[in-house]
Amino acid sequence: MECFSCRSISGEQRISPGPTIFEGRFWLLEHAYPTCLKGWLVLVLKRHAEALHDLTAAEFRELAELQARTTQLLFREFGCEKEYSICLAEAEHFHHIHFHLVPKPKDLPMKLKGAKIFALLNVDKAGAISKDEIKALCEDLRQKFTWN
Repeated sequence: MECFSCRSISGEQRISPGPTIFEGRFWLLEHAYPTCLKGWLVLVLKRHAEALHDLTAAEFRELAELQARTTQLLFREFGCEKEYSICLAEAEHFHHIHFHLVPKPKDLPMKLKGAKIFALLNVDKAGAISKDEIKALCEDLRQKFTWN
């Protein structure tokens, strides 16, 4: 099966129109696209693996630190009520391990809570945040993301 995450990581066909927000040793922080929710970020493992049990201890350590810093960034920038962290990696062409880090708005309707929030992802291009807005947002988040 063709892996769209691997194609994006290689630069062959990027998924996000914006630049990578952060590149760690093992993980990339990207903005999902297309979506109608600003701040829908994705942590993508730089190597191809399809199950969490395939991750190394070092990959898990970096993942934990990135999740902590990313959720703080989402809270600061979007004032979200909470942040969802979701790893399914089962969609067609997306078996590659990745985590969706989603800022849950305070006014999110009940019909979109929990896993139903995925209705805000993979929207048609007309309903999505523009590519230019995503690019600008990624640049801004890139400047504000802290890593020591």
